[in-house]
Amino acid sequence: MGENTNLFKIADFLVRVTFNDTDGMALLPSFRAFRCEEDNSGEVLIDVTVDNGLKPRRDGQKIRNFDTGNGHTLVHKLPEGGYQFIIRDTLERDCCLLQTDSRFKVCRCALNGTRDMRSFGLNDALLLSFAFATAFHGALLIHASCVVKDGWGYPFTAKSGTGKSTHTSLWMKHIENVELLNDDNPVIRFIDGEAFIYGSPWSGKTPCYRNRKARLRAVTKIERATKNSIEKSKPINAFGMMLTACSSMKWDNEIYGGVCDTATRIIETTPIYTLHCLPDEQAAILCHKTIAR
Repeated sequence: MGENTNLFKIADFLVRVTFNDTDGMALLPSFRAFRCEEDNSGEVLIDVTVDNGLKPRRDGQKIRNFDTGNGHTLVHKLPEGGYQFIIRDTLERDCCLLQTDSRFKVCRCALNGTRDMRSFGLNDALLLSFAFATAFHGALLIHASCVVKDGWGYPFTAKSGTGKSTHTSLWMKHIENVELLNDDNPVIRFIDGEAFIYGSPWSGKTPCYRNRKARLRAVTKIERATKNSIEKSKPINAFGMMLTACSSMKWDNEIYGGVCDTATRIIETTPIYTLHCLPDEQAAILCHKTIAR
């Protein structure tokens, strides 16, 4: 590999990032644990070139402008089937221009602004590209906080601000041998018919970037309540929960179909629960006792 080319292994997928102008690893500190040497064991999932000479295209069809929680991203569908994204931060500043092919395998991006803006833009571009590229390969990047105990992974999903991180911190405080795997964007992937959950370079506000995996034991949705209770979700509710927890593009039939297929497979092989809870020790104990059986 060239001196400005970097290879990463994320959820056992290979991701290559090449910087045309400079070594940009300083913009990707959370990727260090995922860096690997040249690997001929598999096909590269995403090949990203960072080229600040890239210019916006004017021939695309505007799809939507969506709120990412950290800013807004404007999406255009390109005539040949690929996409253009303009990634903006919370101050509505343009941080990254991203252009992709239809399967998000070949991507080009240009970064703009301060170092913090460029780092934010590049990380967001890689997250988007990874989330949509994996839809073709039986994997999901989910919005969840995930802990590991005894080799099993337990992701918790919820609406923002509901208390995913609070609940996983209660597990770590009150249940023995529990570690945080990722606090915002773990990856679920099937290997030889078995579901695994992986850490990723994207972990929200918590710097937890662990390049490891665990067998997936259960997926739990957290809902605030005045008392603690837990129930196994019905398949239709579990399906809706999984779709809500992952990134998708409903207007793209191939990507959305891939996400739905993987979500269905997770439901067929993994218990899905809803935890109604207070942010207290008893909620963690009740949840662990139920879902770790």
